[in-house]
Amino acid sequence: MLNSIVIKLKHTTFLLLTLLLIISGCNSISYNEPKVSLDKYQIEEGFKLQAIASEPFIEAPVSMDFDNDGRIWVVEMKGYMQNLEGTGQEMPNGTITILEDLDNDGITDHSKVFIDSLILPRAIAHVYGGLLYAEPPNLWFVNIKNDKPVNRVLVDSLYSDGGNVEHQPNGLMMHIDNWIYSAKSNFRYQIKNGKWVKEPTSFRGQWGITKDNFGRLYYNNNSTQLIGDYILPNVSIKNPYYKPNAALNNILTPDQRVYSLHATSVNRGYQKGVLDKDSLLVNVTSACGPMVYRGDQFSKAYYENAFVCAPEANLVKRNILTIKGNKVTAKQAIDNKEFIASTDEGFRPVNLFNGPDGNMYIVDMHRGIIQDKAFLTPYLQKHYANKKLDTIIGMGRILKVSNEESSSNEIIEIEKLNTKKVVDLLYSTNGWLRDRAQQLLVFRKNKSATPLLKIVATDKTNPIAQIHAMHTLNGLDTLNYKLLEGILSSNSESDVISHALVLIEQFAFIDNLDSISNLINNLLLKNDEEIDLYTATALGKWIQVSTEKFFPLILKLSNKYKNNKAYQEAIVNSLRGVENEFLIFSNLVKEDLSETILLELLNETLENKKKDLKNFIYTKTSVGTDSRTAGFKLFRNICATCHGVDGDGIDGLAPPLKNSEYVKGSTEKLALIILHGLSGPIHVNGKLYDMNVVMPGLANNPDFTDKDLQDIISYINNAFTNKSENISIEEIKLLRDKKPDNGSTFSEKELLELK
Repeated sequence: MLNSIVIKLKHTTFLLLTLLLIISGCNSISYNEPKVSLDKYQIEEGFKLQAIASEPFIEAPVSMDFDNDGRIWVVEMKGYMQNLEGTGQEMPNGTITILEDLDNDGITDHSKVFIDSLILPRAIAHVYGGLLYAEPPNLWFVNIKNDKPVNRVLVDSLYSDGGNVEHQPNGLMMHIDNWIYSAKSNFRYQIKNGKWVKEPTSFRGQWGITKDNFGRLYYNNNSTQLIGDYILPNVSIKNPYYKPNAALNNILTPDQRVYSLHATSVNRGYQKGVLDKDSLLVNVTSACGPMVYRGDQFSKAYYENAFVCAPEANLVKRNILTIKGNKVTAKQAIDNKEFIASTDEGFRPVNLFNGPDGNMYIVDMHRGIIQDKAFLTPYLQKHYANKKLDTIIGMGRILKVSNEESSSNEIIEIEKLNTKKVVDLLYSTNGWLRDRAQQLLVFRKNKSATPLLKIVATDKTNPIAQIHAMHTLNGLDTLNYKLLEGILSSNSESDVISHALVLIEQFAFIDNLDSISNLINNLLLKNDEEIDLYTATALGKWIQVSTEKFFPLILKLSNKYKNNKAYQEAIVNSLRGVENEFLIFSNLVKEDLSETILLELLNETLENKKKDLKNFIYTKTSVGTDSRTAGFKLFRNICATCHGVDGDGIDGLAPPLKNSEYVKGSTEKLALIILHGLSGPIHVNGKLYDMNVVMPGLANNPDFTDKDLQDIISYINNAFTNKSENISIEEIKLLRDKKPDNGSTFSEKELLELK
C-alpha cells in the first residue's frame, strides 16, 4: 500500500514538473535574430561595435530617432539608386519603421511600419508628443496613437521643394531654444499657441546637423568634414539688410584628410589629387551626418568630440573640438587613424546620433551605390559595375558604439516620470535626456514645474542645467525679467550669462531700462569676450526703446573690439533700423568712425536698404534645383526615350551618348545639336548609324528655355564623359542663330566642318 502511494506521488511530481517546463517554455520566447559579422571593421581601442538592427528588419536607413520609451524609429529610403540607371526613385516604397527588442537582449527582433508608401523620405523627429517627418517636398506632423499616425498636419509644403535627393533639407533637430533646425535649409520651425510657425534662419550645411552643450550648431558639406557657428543661432541675423559671416558657417577642420583601409571608388577619382598612388582617397568627398558626442558613457577625452561620417571611404572620423574665446576649431583626434574604418564597401555610415543610454548610434545605409544618378560620372559607374557594388541592395544596419568595459545601459522611460523627476533630468550628464526632459515639459505645458525650474535656473553648481531651465521656462511662457535680472547680476558662468542676455531682450520695456543699463555696464567691466559678444547682439530691442541709453554702450563695445569683424557685425545686428541715427550720434560725440570696420558695415547696410537688397534668408523660399538635377529630369523626359536612361542608345532609334565624340568633344557642337537637331547617317565610336530617324532640335520649342538647355548640357557632360565643361546662357543665345545650311537640322558633314 505504501509503495503504491509513493509511486503515485512520484508520478504526480513528474507530471507537475513536465507541466511547469511546458509553461516555462511558453513564456521563454526565442527570436531568430540576424547575425551580422563585423570582422572587417576596426574601431578605436577601448570601444566595441555592435549591430543592433539589420535586414530583414530595415532597408536603406538614412536617419533615426528615439521615442520616449527608448525605441528606435528609422527612416528607410528604399527607392534611392536601386540600380546604376537610377530608375525607380519615384516609387512610393519608403517607410518609417519602429524597431522593437521584445526579448530585451539589445538586438532588434521585430519591426513594424508606422508610415509606408513614401517617396524618398529623409528625416524624422519626435517632437510635441508626435512625429515630424519629411517627404519631399512636404514637411508633415502626425500624432501617435497605438503606434499609428493620426491627425496629419501639413507643416510646410515647401520644406524640400526642388533640389536633389542629396541636396534637400534634412536633420530636423529640436534645439535648446525650442526651435527645430534643419541642414540644407534657411528655415526653422516651432509650435506657438497651437500653430506651426516658420521663420528664417541661417543656411547651414548639406546632410546632418548637430549641436554642442552650449548650443552652437555644427554641420558640413561633401568636401568639408565640419563647419560650424561660433555663436548661438538667430542672434546675429536680425538686421535683414546685412548678411553676417564672421561668426557663421566657419570651416572648423582645415585638414579634410581621410585614412581609409582600402582603395576607394569615388566620383572623378581620375582627377589629380583625389586618390593617392595606392588609390586611397586623400580628402573627404561625401562628408555627412556629424554628431557632437553629448553622452556620458565614453571617457572624458571624448566629451563633446565631433564625429563625422565618410561613407565613400567606409569610415567614421573623430575630431577634438577646441573652444577658445569666441572661436571653435576641430582637429583629427589621432594622426593617420580613424575612429571606425572598414574594408566592407557596403558600410555606408550616413548619420550619427546620441542615444538615451549615453552611447553613440550609427545609421548605416549599407548600399553599394551612394552617388545619385544626376552626379554619377562614367568613371564611378564603371567602378560600381566592376566591383558589383550595385548588387549590395536591400540591406541596412543600425550600429551601436559603446565603451568596451560598460555593460548594457538601462534606458529611462521618461514618459512614466513625475514632474519633479523630469525636471531633475536637466541635471543629467547625458545630453539626450536633458534635451528630451526639456521638450517633454514644454509639450505638456507643465507650468506646475515653474517653481522647480526657477531653482535649477539659479543653481550655479550646474551651468548646463541652468541654461536648459531658462529655455524651458521660456518655452512654458513663465520666464520673467526678474529671474533673468538675478542671473545677470549673479556670479554665474559666462555661458549662462550669454543665454540670459539673449533671453532678456524680449523684456525690452521702459520700466526695465535703468535696471538693464546698470546690468550691462557691470557686465562690460568683467572684460569677458563671450559676454561682450552676446551683449552686442542683444541690444537691438533695447535700442528701439532708448537710443540715448544704449548708443553710448554700442560705441564703447565697438571701440573695444575695433578690429574684430564678428563684434562689429553683432553691433550692426543690434542697430537694425537706426543705422543713420547712430552715425549722427557718433558725429555729435565727435567719434571718428572713418576707416573702421563698423562704418564699412553700416554703409553696406544702408546701401542694401536703399536698393531693398535683403539677406537671402529673408527672400529664399526653397532650396532650388541644381543644374545637373534639373538636367537629369529633362534628359529623362526628353532624351532618354531614344538614347536610353543610361545613354547606351536604343537600336533603331538613336546611337549611344556614352563616349560619343559628339559628347566628349566640343560643348559648342553638342549645344548646336540640341538646339537645331541632327539627321543621319552618323558615325559614333567608329560605328555607322544609318537610321531613318531625325533628332529634332529644341530651339523653336517655347517650352524649353536657355537655362533648360544649359542644364541638359551640364548633365550630359557629367553623365557620359569625364569632363565637367559647361556653357553659358550667353553662348547658347548666340548659338540659336548659328543655324544649319538647310535651315532644318545639322548633318554629320556640317558638324565636322565646323571649327
